[in-house]
Amino acid sequence: MRRSFALCLTVCLTGCMVGPDYHKPAAIVPAHYKEAPGWTKAQPADASIKGPWWQVYHDPILDRLEPMVAVSNQTLAADYAAYEQASAIIQEARGGLFPSVGLTGSATRAGNGGGGSSASVGGGSASASGLHTSGSFEGSVSWAPDIWGKIRRQVQSDVAAAQISAADLANATLSDQALLASDYIDLRGSDAQIKLLQRTVTAYQKSLQITENQSNAGTITPLNVITARAQLDGARAQLVSAGEARAQYEHAIAVLVGHAPVDLSIPAGDLMQSVPEVPVGLPSTLLQRRPDIAAAERAMAQSNAQIGVAVGAYYPDLSLSALGGYSADPIAGLFSVSNALWSLGASATGTLFEGGTRAAGVSAAEFAYQQSIALYRQTVLTAFQQIEDQLSALRILAQQAQIEQAAVGDASRALQIALNEYQAGTVDYTTVVSAQVTLLADQQTALSVQQNRLLASVSLIEALGGGWQSSDLPTSGALQPGVPFLQ
Repeated sequence: MRRSFALCLTVCLTGCMVGPDYHKPAAIVPAHYKEAPGWTKAQPADASIKGPWWQVYHDPILDRLEPMVAVSNQTLAADYAAYEQASAIIQEARGGLFPSVGLTGSATRAGNGGGGSSASVGGGSASASGLHTSGSFEGSVSWAPDIWGKIRRQVQSDVAAAQISAADLANATLSDQALLASDYIDLRGSDAQIKLLQRTVTAYQKSLQITENQSNAGTITPLNVITARAQLDGARAQLVSAGEARAQYEHAIAVLVGHAPVDLSIPAGDLMQSVPEVPVGLPSTLLQRRPDIAAAERAMAQSNAQIGVAVGAYYPDLSLSALGGYSADPIAGLFSVSNALWSLGASATGTLFEGGTRAAGVSAAEFAYQQSIALYRQTVLTAFQQIEDQLSALRILAQQAQIEQAAVGDASRALQIALNEYQAGTVDYTTVVSAQVTLLADQQTALSVQQNRLLASVSLIEALGGGWQSSDLPTSGALQPGVPFLQ
Protein backbone atom coordinates (compact mmCIF):
# COMPACT_ATOMS: atom_id res chain seq x y z
CA MET A 1 0.00 0.00 0.00
CA ARG A 2 2.79 2.40 0.91
CA ARG A 3 4.67 1.59 -2.29
CA SER A 4 1.54 2.14 -4.34
CA PHE A 5 0.94 5.52 -2.72
CA ALA A 6 4.56 6.57 -3.26
CA LEU A 7 4.33 5.49 -6.91
CA CYS A 8 1.10 7.44 -7.34
CA LEU A 9 2.67 10.51 -5.72
CA THR A 10 5.70 10.32 -8.00
CA VAL A 11 3.60 9.90 -11.14
CA CYS A 12 1.38 12.82 -10.21
CA LEU A 13 4.34 15.05 -9.39
CA THR A 14 6.35 14.15 -12.49
CA GLY A 15 3.57 13.61 -14.99
CA CYS A 16 2.84 15.66 -18.04
CA MET A 17 3.38 19.40 -18.02
CA VAL A 18 1.33 21.54 -20.34
CA GLY A 19 3.02 24.28 -22.30
CA PRO A 20 6.24 24.25 -24.32
CA ASP A 21 9.53 22.98 -22.95
CA TYR A 22 12.33 25.53 -22.98
CA HIS A 23 15.00 25.50 -25.66
CA LYS A 24 17.56 28.28 -25.68
CA PRO A 25 17.10 30.48 -28.78
CA ALA A 26 20.12 31.31 -30.90
CA ALA A 27 21.83 34.68 -30.66
CA ILE A 28 23.85 36.68 -33.17
CA VAL A 29 27.48 35.82 -32.41
CA PRO A 30 30.30 37.05 -34.69
CA ALA A 31 33.16 34.76 -35.63
CA HIS A 32 35.77 37.29 -34.53
CA TYR A 33 36.16 40.78 -33.12
CA LYS A 34 36.45 43.59 -35.64
CA GLU A 35 38.93 45.53 -33.50
CA ALA A 36 40.95 42.48 -32.46
CA PRO A 37 43.64 42.51 -35.21
CA GLY A 38 46.92 43.49 -33.61
CA TRP A 39 45.56 42.73 -30.16
CA THR A 40 47.33 40.11 -28.07
CA LYS A 41 45.50 36.84 -28.57
CA ALA A 42 44.82 34.73 -25.52
CA GLN A 43 46.39 31.32 -25.24
CA PRO A 44 44.11 28.39 -24.35
CA ALA A 45 45.40 28.46 -20.77
CA ASP A 46 44.49 32.10 -20.26
CA ALA A 47 41.62 32.57 -22.70
CA SER A 48 39.67 34.45 -20.07
CA ILE A 49 40.29 36.50 -16.95
CA LYS A 50 40.53 34.38 -13.83
CA GLY A 51 40.36 35.23 -10.16
CA PRO A 52 40.42 38.77 -8.79
CA TRP A 53 40.77 40.67 -12.07
CA TRP A 54 41.92 43.91 -10.43
CA GLN A 55 45.24 42.30 -9.52
CA VAL A 56 46.44 42.88 -13.10
CA TYR A 57 47.09 46.50 -12.05
CA HIS A 58 49.55 45.43 -9.33
CA ASP A 59 48.38 48.08 -6.87
CA PRO A 60 48.29 46.93 -3.22
CA ILE A 61 45.79 49.59 -2.14
CA LEU A 62 43.39 48.66 -4.94
CA ASP A 63 43.85 45.00 -4.02
CA ARG A 64 42.74 45.77 -0.46
CA LEU A 65 39.76 47.90 -1.47
CA GLU A 66 38.18 45.68 -4.13
CA PRO A 67 37.16 42.72 -1.92
CA MET A 68 35.43 45.15 0.44
CA VAL A 69 32.87 45.96 -2.25
CA ALA A 70 31.35 42.48 -2.23
CA VAL A 71 31.37 42.37 1.58
CA SER A 72 30.29 45.84 2.69
CA ASN A 73 28.55 47.60 -0.21
CA GLN A 74 24.97 48.26 0.88
CA THR A 75 23.49 48.20 -2.62
CA LEU A 76 24.92 44.72 -3.09
CA ALA A 77 23.56 43.73 0.33
CA ALA A 78 20.11 44.71 -0.92
CA ASP A 79 20.65 42.71 -4.12
CA TYR A 80 21.68 39.69 -2.07
CA ALA A 81 18.51 39.97 0.01
CA ALA A 82 16.51 40.10 -3.23
CA TYR A 83 18.17 36.85 -4.32
CA GLU A 84 17.35 35.18 -1.00
CA GLN A 85 13.78 36.38 -1.35
CA ALA A 86 13.56 34.87 -4.83
CA SER A 87 14.93 31.59 -3.46
CA ALA A 88 12.29 31.55 -0.72
CA ILE A 89 9.54 32.09 -3.30
CA ILE A 90 10.63 28.83 -4.96
CA GLN A 91 10.03 26.92 -1.73
CA GLU A 92 6.67 28.63 -1.32
CA ALA A 93 5.55 27.60 -4.82
CA ARG A 94 6.93 24.09 -4.46
CA GLY A 95 4.90 23.55 -1.31
CA GLY A 96 1.77 23.38 -3.47
CA LEU A 97 2.95 20.05 -4.88
CA PHE A 98 2.57 18.21 -1.59
CA PRO A 99 -0.40 17.14 0.54
CA SER A 100 -1.58 19.24 3.43
CA VAL A 101 -1.94 17.33 6.70
CA GLY A 102 -3.92 18.61 9.68
CA LEU A 103 -4.96 17.52 13.15
CA THR A 104 -8.00 18.67 15.12
CA GLY A 105 -8.82 17.87 18.72
CA SER A 106 -11.62 19.10 20.96
CA ALA A 107 -13.07 18.48 24.42
CA THR A 108 -16.24 19.95 25.87
CA ARG A 109 -17.53 19.96 29.45
CA ALA A 110 -21.25 20.80 29.44
CA GLY A 111 -24.37 20.61 31.53
CA ASN A 112 -27.88 22.06 31.89
CA GLY A 113 -30.14 23.11 34.74
CA GLY A 114 -29.64 25.75 37.43
CA GLY A 115 -26.54 24.22 38.99
CA GLY A 116 -24.85 23.31 35.75
CA SER A 117 -21.59 24.70 34.49
CA SER A 118 -19.77 24.28 31.26
CA ALA A 119 -16.32 24.81 29.81
CA SER A 120 -15.53 24.35 26.14
CA VAL A 121 -12.31 24.25 24.14
CA GLY A 122 -13.87 23.04 20.88
CA GLY A 123 -17.06 21.67 19.33
CA GLY A 124 -19.09 18.92 21.05
CA SER A 125 -22.58 17.98 22.25
CA ALA A 126 -24.53 18.33 25.50
CA SER A 127 -26.75 15.68 27.15
CA ALA A 128 -30.25 16.32 28.36
CA SER A 129 -29.34 16.53 32.02
CA GLY A 130 -26.37 16.64 34.36
CA LEU A 131 -22.73 17.23 33.54
CA HIS A 132 -20.89 15.33 30.86
CA THR A 133 -17.76 15.60 28.70
CA SER A 134 -17.59 14.97 24.96
CA GLY A 135 -14.57 15.02 22.70
CA SER A 136 -13.16 14.32 19.28
CA PHE A 137 -9.79 13.78 17.64
CA GLU A 138 -9.45 13.89 13.87
CA GLY A 139 -6.72 13.86 11.26
CA SER A 140 -7.17 15.16 7.74
CA VAL A 141 -5.24 15.08 4.49
CA SER A 142 -5.97 17.15 1.42
CA TRP A 143 -4.07 17.17 -1.83
CA ALA A 144 -4.44 18.79 -5.22
CA PRO A 145 -2.20 16.65 -7.49
CA ASP A 146 -0.38 18.65 -10.14
CA ILE A 147 -1.62 16.47 -12.97
CA TRP A 148 -1.13 19.07 -15.69
CA GLY A 149 2.10 20.53 -14.37
CA LYS A 150 0.75 24.00 -13.63
CA ILE A 151 2.54 24.20 -10.30
CA ARG A 152 5.72 22.69 -11.70
CA ARG A 153 5.75 25.27 -14.48
CA GLN A 154 5.41 27.97 -11.83
CA VAL A 155 8.29 26.41 -9.92
CA GLN A 156 10.34 26.46 -13.13
CA SER A 157 9.49 30.13 -13.54
CA ASP A 158 10.46 30.88 -9.94
CA VAL A 159 13.74 28.97 -10.30
CA ALA A 160 14.58 31.03 -13.38
CA ALA A 161 13.63 34.19 -11.47
CA ALA A 162 16.04 33.25 -8.67
CA GLN A 163 18.78 32.60 -11.22
CA ILE A 164 18.06 36.00 -12.77
CA SER A 165 18.43 37.54 -9.33
CA ALA A 166 21.74 35.71 -8.82
CA ALA A 167 23.00 36.93 -12.20
CA ASP A 168 21.85 40.46 -11.40
CA LEU A 169 23.77 40.28 -8.13
CA ALA A 170 26.90 39.13 -9.97
CA ASN A 171 26.46 41.87 -12.56
CA ALA A 172 25.97 44.54 -9.89
CA THR A 173 29.06 43.28 -8.05
CA LEU A 174 31.13 43.44 -11.24
CA SER A 175 29.77 46.89 -12.04
CA ASP A 176 30.54 48.29 -8.58
CA GLN A 177 34.00 46.74 -8.52
CA ALA A 178 34.73 48.19 -11.97
CA LEU A 179 33.40 51.55 -10.78
CA LEU A 180 35.72 51.42 -7.78
CA ALA A 181 38.69 50.63 -10.05
CA SER A 182 37.73 53.53 -12.32
CA ASP A 183 37.35 55.91 -9.39
CA TYR A 184 40.69 54.74 -8.02
CA ILE A 185 42.39 55.36 -11.38
CA ASP A 186 40.75 58.79 -11.54
CA LEU A 187 42.02 59.49 -8.03
CA ARG A 188 45.54 58.49 -9.06
CA GLY A 189 45.12 60.65 -12.15
CA SER A 190 44.28 63.56 -9.86
CA ASP A 191 47.39 62.76 -7.81
CA ALA A 192 49.48 62.88 -10.98
CA GLN A 193 47.89 66.18 -12.04
CA ILE A 194 48.53 67.61 -8.58
CA LYS A 195 52.21 66.62 -8.72
CA LEU A 196 52.53 68.11 -12.20
CA LEU A 197 50.84 71.34 -11.15
CA GLN A 198 52.97 71.57 -8.01
CA ARG A 199 56.09 71.35 -10.17
CA THR A 200 54.58 73.86 -12.57
CA VAL A 201 53.75 76.31 -9.77
CA THR A 202 57.35 76.04 -8.52
CA ALA A 203 58.68 76.72 -12.02
CA TYR A 204 56.29 79.64 -12.52
CA GLN A 205 57.34 81.12 -9.17
CA LYS A 206 60.94 81.08 -10.34
CA SER A 207 59.94 82.73 -13.60
CA LEU A 208 58.02 85.39 -11.70
CA GLN A 209 61.03 86.05 -9.50
CA ILE A 210 63.23 86.47 -12.58
CA THR A 211 60.82 88.91 -14.21
CA GLU A 212 60.43 90.90 -10.99
CA ASN A 213 64.22 91.19 -10.70
CA GLN A 214 64.50 92.30 -14.31
CA SER A 215 61.64 94.75 -13.89
CA ASN A 216 63.29 96.23 -10.81
CA ALA A 217 66.49 96.57 -12.84
CA GLY A 218 64.54 98.36 -15.55
CA THR A 219 65.41 95.88 -18.28
CA ILE A 220 61.78 94.82 -18.94
CA THR A 221 58.38 96.42 -18.62
CA PRO A 222 55.96 95.75 -15.71
CA LEU A 223 53.69 94.00 -18.20
CA ASN A 224 56.01 90.99 -18.14
CA VAL A 225 55.65 90.79 -14.35
CA ILE A 226 51.88 90.96 -14.55
CA THR A 227 51.85 88.28 -17.23
CA ALA A 228 54.06 85.98 -15.15
CA ARG A 229 51.92 86.54 -12.06
CA ALA A 230 48.71 85.81 -13.97
CA GLN A 231 50.22 82.62 -15.31
CA LEU A 232 51.21 81.56 -11.78
CA ASP A 233 47.73 82.31 -10.45
CA GLY A 234 46.19 80.22 -13.22
CA ALA A 235 48.37 77.24 -12.32
CA ARG A 236 47.48 77.62 -8.65
CA ALA A 237 43.77 77.63 -9.53
CA GLN A 238 44.19 74.40 -11.50
CA LEU A 239 45.99 72.89 -8.51
CA VAL A 240 43.07 73.70 -6.21
CA SER A 241 40.62 72.24 -8.73
CA ALA A 242 42.61 69.01 -8.96
CA GLY A 243 42.47 68.69 -5.17
CA GLU A 244 38.70 69.08 -5.24
CA ALA A 245 38.34 66.31 -7.83
CA ARG A 246 40.58 64.00 -5.80
CA ALA A 247 38.48 64.51 -2.67
CA GLN A 248 35.31 63.59 -4.55
CA TYR A 249 36.83 60.39 -5.94
CA GLU A 250 37.96 59.43 -2.44
CA HIS A 251 34.45 60.01 -1.09
CA ALA A 252 32.95 57.88 -3.87
CA ILE A 253 35.36 55.04 -3.11
CA ALA A 254 34.44 55.17 0.58
CA VAL A 255 30.75 54.73 -0.21
CA LEU A 256 31.45 51.87 -2.64
CA VAL A 257 33.25 49.92 0.10
CA GLY A 258 30.46 50.60 2.60
CA HIS A 259 32.15 53.34 4.64
CA ALA A 260 31.33 56.91 5.45
CA PRO A 261 33.73 59.30 3.67
CA VAL A 262 35.14 60.40 7.03
CA ASP A 263 36.31 56.83 7.70
CA LEU A 264 38.47 56.38 4.61
CA SER A 265 41.62 58.21 3.59
CA ILE A 266 43.80 57.12 0.69
CA PRO A 267 47.39 58.41 0.71
CA ALA A 268 48.75 60.05 -2.41
CA GLY A 269 50.31 57.70 -4.92
CA ASP A 270 51.43 57.30 -8.50
CA LEU A 271 49.29 56.62 -11.53
CA MET A 272 49.96 53.15 -12.96
CA GLN A 273 52.42 53.43 -15.83
CA SER A 274 51.65 50.17 -17.63
CA VAL A 275 48.32 49.18 -19.14
CA PRO A 276 47.61 45.47 -18.61
CA GLU A 277 47.07 43.19 -21.58
CA VAL A 278 43.58 41.73 -21.25
CA PRO A 279 42.87 38.37 -22.96
CA VAL A 280 39.70 38.80 -25.02
CA GLY A 281 39.10 35.16 -25.88
CA LEU A 282 36.69 34.07 -28.61
CA PRO A 283 33.34 35.79 -29.22
CA SER A 284 31.56 32.46 -28.86
CA THR A 285 32.64 32.24 -25.21
CA LEU A 286 31.19 35.62 -24.28
CA LEU A 287 27.69 34.21 -23.76
CA GLN A 288 29.00 32.23 -20.78
CA ARG A 289 31.15 35.05 -19.39
CA ARG A 290 28.76 37.95 -18.81
CA PRO A 291 26.21 37.90 -15.98
CA ASP A 292 23.87 40.30 -17.77
CA ILE A 293 23.67 37.89 -20.72
CA ALA A 294 23.00 35.04 -18.30
CA ALA A 295 20.21 37.08 -16.69
CA ALA A 296 18.66 37.76 -20.09
CA GLU A 297 18.86 34.07 -21.00
CA ARG A 298 17.21 33.04 -17.74
CA ALA A 299 14.49 35.64 -18.39
CA MET A 300 13.64 33.69 -21.55
CA ALA A 301 13.35 30.48 -19.52
CA GLN A 302 11.12 32.25 -17.03
CA SER A 303 8.84 33.63 -19.75
CA ASN A 304 8.66 30.22 -21.41
CA ALA A 305 7.54 28.61 -18.15
CA GLN A 306 4.86 31.25 -17.75
CA ILE A 307 3.32 30.07 -21.03
CA GLY A 308 2.81 26.69 -19.37
CA VAL A 309 1.24 28.35 -16.36
CA ALA A 310 -1.17 30.22 -18.65
CA VAL A 311 -2.03 27.09 -20.67
CA GLY A 312 -2.70 25.23 -17.43
CA ALA A 313 -5.69 27.48 -16.77
CA TYR A 314 -7.57 25.49 -19.45
CA TYR A 315 -7.41 22.29 -17.42
CA PRO A 316 -9.54 21.32 -14.42
CA ASP A 317 -8.21 21.20 -10.88
CA LEU A 318 -8.55 17.91 -8.98
CA SER A 319 -8.64 17.81 -5.20
CA LEU A 320 -8.50 14.73 -2.96
CA SER A 321 -9.32 14.67 0.73
CA ALA A 322 -9.42 12.14 3.53
CA LEU A 323 -10.48 12.41 7.17
CA GLY A 324 -10.27 9.93 10.00
CA GLY A 325 -10.57 10.04 13.75
CA TYR A 326 -12.75 9.50 16.78
CA SER A 327 -15.70 11.27 18.33
CA ALA A 328 -17.36 10.29 21.61
CA ASP A 329 -20.06 11.61 23.93
CA PRO A 330 -19.26 10.98 26.71
CA ILE A 331 -15.52 11.13 26.10
CA ALA A 332 -14.83 7.88 27.94
CA GLY A 333 -13.64 5.31 25.43
CA LEU A 334 -12.91 7.98 22.80
CA PHE A 335 -10.41 5.82 20.95
CA SER A 336 -12.56 2.69 20.79
CA VAL A 337 -13.48 1.25 17.41
CA SER A 338 -17.15 2.08 17.89
CA ASN A 339 -16.31 5.80 18.08
CA ALA A 340 -14.19 5.84 14.91
CA LEU A 341 -15.18 7.94 11.91
CA TRP A 342 -13.73 8.52 8.45
CA SER A 343 -14.47 10.06 5.11
CA LEU A 344 -12.94 10.16 1.64
CA GLY A 345 -13.68 12.74 -1.00
CA ALA A 346 -12.66 13.99 -4.39
CA SER A 347 -13.65 17.06 -6.33
CA ALA A 348 -12.84 18.59 -9.68
CA THR A 349 -13.38 22.16 -10.77
CA GLY A 350 -13.04 23.63 -14.22
CA THR A 351 -14.14 26.67 -16.14
CA LEU A 352 -16.41 26.18 -19.15
CA PHE A 353 -16.64 29.79 -20.32
CA GLU A 354 -14.77 32.92 -19.29
CA GLY A 355 -15.04 35.24 -22.28
CA GLY A 356 -11.58 34.60 -23.72
CA THR A 357 -9.64 35.38 -20.55
CA ARG A 358 -7.52 32.23 -20.72
CA ALA A 359 -6.74 32.63 -24.41
CA ALA A 360 -5.68 36.22 -23.80
CA GLY A 361 -3.49 35.08 -20.92
CA VAL A 362 -1.74 32.53 -23.14
CA SER A 363 -1.23 35.12 -25.88
CA ALA A 364 0.18 37.60 -23.39
CA ALA A 365 2.61 34.97 -22.07
CA GLU A 366 3.71 34.04 -25.60
CA PHE A 367 4.35 37.66 -26.53
CA ALA A 368 6.25 38.15 -23.26
CA TYR A 369 8.45 35.23 -24.32
CA GLN A 370 9.05 36.80 -27.74
CA GLN A 371 9.94 40.05 -25.99
CA SER A 372 12.45 38.25 -23.77
CA ILE A 373 14.09 36.70 -26.85
CA ALA A 374 14.51 40.12 -28.46
CA LEU A 375 15.91 41.57 -25.24
CA TYR A 376 18.33 38.66 -24.93
CA ARG A 377 19.62 39.13 -28.45
CA GLN A 378 19.94 42.87 -27.92
CA THR A 379 21.88 42.27 -24.70
CA VAL A 380 24.30 40.04 -26.62
CA LEU A 381 24.74 42.60 -29.41
CA THR A 382 25.31 45.38 -26.88
CA ALA A 383 27.94 43.25 -25.15
CA PHE A 384 29.87 42.82 -28.40
CA GLN A 385 29.57 46.54 -29.09
CA GLN A 386 31.03 47.36 -25.68
CA ILE A 387 34.00 45.07 -26.27
CA GLU A 388 34.64 46.49 -29.73
CA ASP A 389 34.40 50.03 -28.32
CA GLN A 390 37.02 49.36 -25.66
CA LEU A 391 39.33 47.47 -28.02
CA SER A 392 39.28 50.39 -30.44
CA ALA A 393 39.70 52.87 -27.58
CA LEU A 394 42.78 51.06 -26.31
CA ARG A 395 44.27 50.85 -29.79
CA ILE A 396 43.70 54.52 -30.57
CA LEU A 397 44.76 55.73 -27.13
CA ALA A 398 48.01 53.76 -27.42
CA GLN A 399 48.76 55.62 -30.64
CA GLN A 400 47.81 58.92 -29.03
CA ALA A 401 50.07 58.19 -26.05
CA GLN A 402 53.10 57.84 -28.33
CA ILE A 403 52.29 61.12 -30.07
CA GLU A 404 51.75 62.93 -26.77
CA GLN A 405 55.03 61.69 -25.35
CA ALA A 406 56.79 63.06 -28.42
CA ALA A 407 54.89 66.33 -28.02
CA VAL A 408 55.96 66.62 -24.38
CA GLY A 409 59.58 66.10 -25.37
CA ASP A 410 59.37 68.74 -28.09
CA ALA A 411 57.58 71.21 -25.82
CA SER A 412 60.17 70.71 -23.08
CA ARG A 413 63.01 71.44 -25.49
CA ALA A 414 61.14 74.44 -26.90
CA LEU A 415 60.72 75.89 -23.41
CA GLN A 416 64.40 75.52 -22.65
CA ILE A 417 65.30 77.31 -25.89
CA ALA A 418 62.79 80.08 -25.15
CA LEU A 419 64.24 80.58 -21.65
CA ASN A 420 67.77 80.75 -23.01
CA GLU A 421 66.82 83.25 -25.70
CA TYR A 422 64.81 85.31 -23.22
CA GLN A 423 67.76 85.51 -20.85
CA ALA A 424 69.92 86.50 -23.82
CA GLY A 425 67.45 89.24 -24.64
CA THR A 426 66.63 88.00 -28.13
CA VAL A 427 62.92 87.30 -27.44
CA ASP A 428 60.36 88.84 -25.12
CA TYR A 429 58.64 87.12 -22.21
CA THR A 430 55.52 86.22 -24.19
CA THR A 431 57.60 83.62 -26.02
CA VAL A 432 58.47 82.01 -22.70
CA VAL A 433 54.86 82.13 -21.54
CA SER A 434 53.69 80.51 -24.75
CA ALA A 435 56.26 77.73 -24.39
CA GLN A 436 55.31 77.14 -20.74
CA VAL A 437 51.61 76.97 -21.56
CA THR A 438 52.28 74.52 -24.38
CA LEU A 439 54.41 72.27 -22.19
CA LEU A 440 51.86 72.19 -19.37
CA ALA A 441 49.03 71.44 -21.79
CA ASP A 442 50.98 68.61 -23.42
CA GLN A 443 51.96 67.14 -20.05
CA GLN A 444 48.36 67.26 -18.83
CA THR A 445 47.13 65.69 -22.05
CA ALA A 446 49.72 62.91 -21.76
CA LEU A 447 48.53 62.17 -18.22
CA SER A 448 44.90 62.19 -19.34
CA VAL A 449 45.66 59.79 -22.18
CA GLN A 450 47.40 57.37 -19.81
CA GLN A 451 44.50 57.68 -17.39
CA ASN A 452 42.00 57.02 -20.20
CA ARG A 453 43.97 53.97 -21.33
CA LEU A 454 43.73 52.52 -17.84
CA LEU A 455 40.02 53.35 -17.65
CA ALA A 456 39.45 51.68 -21.02
CA SER A 457 41.20 48.55 -19.77
CA VAL A 458 38.83 48.44 -16.79
CA SER A 459 35.86 48.87 -19.10
CA LEU A 460 37.16 46.07 -21.33
CA ILE A 461 37.53 43.73 -18.36
CA GLU A 462 33.99 44.61 -17.29
CA ALA A 463 32.68 44.08 -20.83
CA LEU A 464 34.33 40.64 -20.86
CA GLY A 465 32.60 39.66 -17.62
CA GLY A 466 35.46 40.14 -15.18
CA GLY A 467 36.21 36.42 -14.87
CA TRP A 468 32.60 35.43 -14.15
CA GLN A 469 31.26 32.19 -15.65
CA SER A 470 27.69 31.03 -16.20
CA SER A 471 28.58 27.93 -14.18
CA ASP A 472 28.66 30.25 -11.16
CA LEU A 473 24.87 30.50 -11.30
CA PRO A 474 23.00 28.32 -8.78
CA THR A 475 21.55 25.26 -10.49
CA SER A 476 17.93 24.17 -10.29
CA GLY A 477 19.03 21.35 -8.00
CA ALA A 478 20.80 23.73 -5.64
CA LEU A 479 17.68 25.89 -5.47
CA GLN A 480 15.43 22.85 -4.82
CA PRO A 481 17.34 20.63 -2.41
CA GLY A 482 16.00 17.25 -1.39
CA VAL A 483 13.49 16.58 -4.20
CA PRO A 484 15.44 15.41 -7.26
CA PHE A 485 12.39 14.44 -9.35
CA LEU A 486 11.14 18.05 -9.26
CA GLN A 487 14.31 19.54 -10.74
